[in-house]
Amino acid sequence: MIKSMFKVSYVFASLLLMSAWGSEAYGQSEFRTAEEATGLEVGTYVSGFEAVDQHGDKFSLNEALKSGPVVVVFYRGEWCPLCNNHLSQLQDSLSYVQKRGANVVAISPEKPEFLIQTAEKTRAGFSLLHDNDYRISDLFDVSFRPSDREIKGLKTMLGADLKNAHSDQSQRLPIPATFIIDRDGQIVWRHFDPDYRARSNVSDILDHLPE
Repeated sequence: MIKSMFKVSYVFASLLLMSAWGSEAYGQSEFRTAEEATGLEVGTYVSGFEAVDQHGDKFSLNEALKSGPVVVVFYRGEWCPLCNNHLSQLQDSLSYVQKRGANVVAISPEKPEFLIQTAEKTRAGFSLLHDNDYRISDLFDVSFRPSDREIKGLKTMLGADLKNAHSDQSQRLPIPATFIIDRDGQIVWRHFDPDYRARSNVSDILDHLPE
């Protein structure tokens, strides 16, 4: 009886340790739902980040801000029709944004080879950035992990293979949020909605670009 109780206690303790190790391996946001993500608020100053784009070139936020505001857009991946449509709309109006002295970057956890596919589908003439290890989406507090059921549905219906397309196997995604950052590094406007169908539109972006 004592041996049996000891065995059960040992197994339970082992499961707790495994759960703790999993949290450290992928971060708390692995288990966070989209509704629990809050995103950086307007007025927050963003620390600089760097990432590689679809051409293999390095993008630096601090360097980009020297020439004007930066519009930061998070998208889920090349497999997402809504994301591709959103990026296509941004491309169609890119000249209006650039005339205001602003730059546009779109960020995804997908590896560079998938960024190229997104560029081909959307004709994006702006930088598509690989969010390696979710560092940028974690910085902006937009990362979350879909449920196992949702992940299975995305793969079945849209062909999303998150484990192979991302830098690790945590299968996290970003809220498709948009942030406008002024030259001082401060967020002056954002569109943030846990509902992946809700996206920013170009007219709102143009209305909120700093002079």
